[in-house]
Amino acid sequence: MMVGTSVLNKTPLLIPQEDHAKAPDFNFSLKEQEWISMIKKCNNMKELKQVHGQILKLGFICSSFCAGNLLSTCALSEWGSMDYACSIFGEISDPGSFEYNTVIRGYVKDMNLEEALLWYIHMIEDEVKPDNFSYPTLLKVCARFRANKEGKQIHGQILKFGHEDDVFVQNSLINMYGKCGEIKESCIVFDQMDQRTIASWSALIAAHANFGLWSECLKVFGEMNSEGCWRAEESTLVSVISACTHLDALDFGTATHAHLLRNMSGLNVIVATSLIDMYVKCGCIEKGLFLFQRMANKNQMSYSAIISGLALHGRGQEALRIYHEMLKERIELDDVVYVGVLSACSHAGLVEEGLKCFDRMRLEHRIEPTIQHYGCMVDLLGRAGRLEEALELIKGMPMEPNDILWRSLLSACRVHRNVELGEVAAKNLFKLNSRNASDYVMLSNMYAQAKMWEKMAAIRIKMVNEGISQVPGSCLVEVNRKFYKFVSQDRSHTCNHEVYEMLHQMEWQLKFEGYSPDTSLVLFDVDEEEKRQRLSTHCQKLAIAFALIRTSQGSPLRIVRNVRMCSDCHTYTKLISMIYGRDIVVRDRNRFHHFKDGTCSCKDYW
Repeated sequence: MMVGTSVLNKTPLLIPQEDHAKAPDFNFSLKEQEWISMIKKCNNMKELKQVHGQILKLGFICSSFCAGNLLSTCALSEWGSMDYACSIFGEISDPGSFEYNTVIRGYVKDMNLEEALLWYIHMIEDEVKPDNFSYPTLLKVCARFRANKEGKQIHGQILKFGHEDDVFVQNSLINMYGKCGEIKESCIVFDQMDQRTIASWSALIAAHANFGLWSECLKVFGEMNSEGCWRAEESTLVSVISACTHLDALDFGTATHAHLLRNMSGLNVIVATSLIDMYVKCGCIEKGLFLFQRMANKNQMSYSAIISGLALHGRGQEALRIYHEMLKERIELDDVVYVGVLSACSHAGLVEEGLKCFDRMRLEHRIEPTIQHYGCMVDLLGRAGRLEEALELIKGMPMEPNDILWRSLLSACRVHRNVELGEVAAKNLFKLNSRNASDYVMLSNMYAQAKMWEKMAAIRIKMVNEGISQVPGSCLVEVNRKFYKFVSQDRSHTCNHEVYEMLHQMEWQLKFEGYSPDTSLVLFDVDEEEKRQRLSTHCQKLAIAFALIRTSQGSPLRIVRNVRMCSDCHTYTKLISMIYGRDIVVRDRNRFHHFKDGTCSCKDYW
């Protein structure tokens, strides 16, 4: 260990003192506690090596307490060195579990799974018995690397050495199995626990969230609350809010928000951002905006969440205003923020603004466009009918276009009835071996609009021959905290008679407002009466009829669609919102529509 001494001879120890020009005057009668205090004051390897040299010189390295502090400072500090830590470890005459755990923790800090496991093996070989602090560290790194096999082996060691009943070890096992996708194993460990802490519940909720089991995530949170564990960890609440976002469970999300307000003095930026994301994705853009405006501290993620939310609701001008606020506040913009900005321009028809933002991203902020950015631009140009420009943009991309870009162009061609370019887009889609039924349906519908019945039939036959089936359009409507599903021409509900009776009443009311079904949207070669019948029983109309029956006068209606809304349902819903005095929020595959007093938030551009 002459390295530490030679460094000491060349450079004075950097200990804070009044006169920094003087070298420290070492008092060789310093007690062990004073040396430990000096170790803790070290801020870099240079200082640590100097202290180490003096400890060697004075013989304090023989003290396990002093050596342990030197080892942990070197191994666990951000500026530390694991190579140097290992050399310190070698000077300890009889290392125990603390010293081995420290080296293992150091390698886990550096995310070196292999070395962490090797040192655990050395520990076993040296007949040093692992304690309850050994395993959480190892399981943490297994979770980070999704090392399922190694995690199970460590679980076996836990059982062998009798630490299976330690709550910290159990929590770490739940977390590790959850991160590795072994949700059943997480549940088994949880069920076997005699005593559960908030951390135990949090680990299980996170395990379900990591696996995308959002309903189970909310179920576990409900059980946690029923057992009196109210003060959940921040990460748990973020998982619960994310589950509400994915399930469109607005009522549960609102209840969770109320729980937060009752039990926390304030919302930090992570929780507040999660709430904003939940509200905007559940259709409550105003609540999301209110939360955003009330935030004392905003970061890149909170700005990104509200911009993306405004894009989803078609409020492009507001999204651009907040984007310019970001520029003014000098908050760093990244590729995710620009996806939201460009998407907002696309949904609101702000073509020139979108083009300027795309150029600013590339030229001013030096952000290389990803395929998501190009997808937004193709969508922006396609919606505006600038189909040739959209095609040229795809051809000029520095990467190979994916199915999403060609699908976006095909959709725009169908809307603007450009069969020639639509066929180009479809041809490239099929080259990518797309088996997405919507691609075939869009091409088929485009041919039907053009009265090209033979080509339409050929596409339908191809779908049958290749076993590609179309997912039927459906709607979910929320009534009294439950969701009810409807498909077109649905007669399966127990209240079927009431729904169709309500449809009949709605049609009479609509006639007085001058509504006439747009039968051109029925792309089948059938007579007018059958076309009217097909349109009248679209899933969205059935869902609205059911909700009008089952909800109180004046309450809003919330509907989620799995496919894009047709223009006839759009016109129909605008008029219903006026006739019945209801706010109707519809989320289709692309965005939200807010119907109120006979108008829609999309301003008929979607």
